[in-house]
Amino acid sequence: MNMRIALLLLSVCSETVFCFSHGKVEVACGDMTPQHDSDPSTKHPPFNIIADKSQFSPGDEIKVTLSMASSEGKHYFKGFLIEARNAGDLNEIVGSFKLISPDISQLLKCDNKEGSAVSHTSDSHKTEVQVIWVAPSDSPSSVQFLVTVARGYKEFWVKIPGPVVSQNGAAPPPQTTFGGSIGAQTTTSTILSHSFTSEGCGGRKSCLRDPEGCDPQNDTTCHFLSFSALGSNVMFELSGPAEGYVSFALSQDKWMGNDDVYLCIRDTDRVDIKAAYVSGRTHPIISSQNILKGIAWRLSDGVIQCSFRRDIHLPPENLNRFDLDQMYYLFMAHGRAEDGRTHRHDHQPIISTYRAAITGPPEDLTGSRSPLLIKYHGAFMLIAWTSTVSAGVIMARYFKPDWPERNILGQKVWFQLHRMLMTITVLLTLVGFVLPFMYRGGWSKRAGIHPYLGCVVMALAVIQPVMALFRPAPDASRRYIFNWMHFGTGTVAQVVAVVTIFLGIHQQALSLPAPWSTGVLAFLVVWFVLADLVLEVHRRGFLPIGKYLKNVKIYTEHINFDDKEEVVFVPDENETYSMESCFKNIVLAIYLCGNLGFLTTLLWSIRAV
Repeated sequence: MNMRIALLLLSVCSETVFCFSHGKVEVACGDMTPQHDSDPSTKHPPFNIIADKSQFSPGDEIKVTLSMASSEGKHYFKGFLIEARNAGDLNEIVGSFKLISPDISQLLKCDNKEGSAVSHTSDSHKTEVQVIWVAPSDSPSSVQFLVTVARGYKEFWVKIPGPVVSQNGAAPPPQTTFGGSIGAQTTTSTILSHSFTSEGCGGRKSCLRDPEGCDPQNDTTCHFLSFSALGSNVMFELSGPAEGYVSFALSQDKWMGNDDVYLCIRDTDRVDIKAAYVSGRTHPIISSQNILKGIAWRLSDGVIQCSFRRDIHLPPENLNRFDLDQMYYLFMAHGRAEDGRTHRHDHQPIISTYRAAITGPPEDLTGSRSPLLIKYHGAFMLIAWTSTVSAGVIMARYFKPDWPERNILGQKVWFQLHRMLMTITVLLTLVGFVLPFMYRGGWSKRAGIHPYLGCVVMALAVIQPVMALFRPAPDASRRYIFNWMHFGTGTVAQVVAVVTIFLGIHQQALSLPAPWSTGVLAFLVVWFVLADLVLEVHRRGFLPIGKYLKNVKIYTEHINFDDKEEVVFVPDENETYSMESCFKNIVLAIYLCGNLGFLTTLLWSIRAV
């Protein structure tokens, strides 16, 4: 019989909160642990704890809000226990509370102090609760709010650290995590009264900025990170335009993965500041340890700003946190966030050019959004398919009759120049093709059709020289088949390559500035088309330059009656041919100069990103 009663009581309790749905949980005042036969959840607490003040005087009232943050499952909680404790001695309960919503909250008597804690009144679903804490006359210098929250019998979090508030003029003590419970990231803090500034960059603090030299105080497009050593701490400032979050990471290399990450995530009209860790190219794993101090944030004109301090050295239990007295590459990223969960960054992260000493002398750092391997990939493909290949095509198409008596290594001049330029094109394409795979470590799933077209270009670029090795003799009856295949394959490769480059210059890993980079590339293509058109019209005889620009021999015959001269034009076919060749050389020279100018502009833009 006793066993049946025990089982019945257990079944009734199994879905209640603290085993007391009415919230009379004074028995849990000390350790704030529900009387459940389960361990606290090890998941990150999906709750925000906010205090509307960070400083107080005895007798002041502070509003404390417990609310839901992001949650992939249940978006509610049932039970709660809120207490205020001496931040220097977390066993001491401090002050008393007043109720704002007595229908869902009630006062408790803990440590023989009336109203020293607040709990739920029922197991109804809740998304937010607010209470007022009254500072006592004998308040310690700093007070920390602690919260236990339950969503069910086996799903609860114990002693979630809330914000620390301090008496006016008192410095806040180091915040504490709790053994055997989950320490949540303190999400409340001060609202910044003014924007960050680049003043002091390289002098008082180290800075990483994009665009280089920008000032977040007067430039809303400025992505800004600064850090400076303050005793045993490092102060970080992070700012940037973003819809959902801005973040930075400390990394041992220039590859994403195994990095110490810090995120400032916008949540409607406030910012949550969290420490996290990235293992591989995955979503950040939010840290369960509470390691950040002096948190402050600001939202203005679409710009997210946040600041915090972190100890240079952390206890060993703070896994995946890097000591700040070392040198690291710095990553800055931003992107969208939904219900507190960050999405993949919108653009390639800004990566510092070299490792920075976090606690070293202040530096004005430089960085780039584009990895070096991707820059080389873009540069090689641009040179190959907008310069060397076009020059090689022009040479083979229009300069065969030129230099008839001159050879290079036993071959016609035009042929050797054509072969040299096309060989360079194939080699540049081959090296450029490999570089993205080296950077990504495999196939890129987020580059759209660009890599597929790149594979087509690579295949056609290899087919061309292989086809040329088996070409028949110039006087062979089937030579025309090779000519058409060679021409067709080369033309298709050139067209597909140009389309691929247009798609590539705005890939996330390169992302040249738009729209002017697209315009420059379009001018580069049009420049080749114009040169090819002029030379083609000239070859077909529609532009007989030689008839108008030929040398002449002038014979004069003096006419006595009016003392005038008669001019006779005597054509010279060799000199006419020479003028035709000279015209082609002039067109080629003008084309190459323009091509080099456009190409240099694009290469400079690649270097600058």
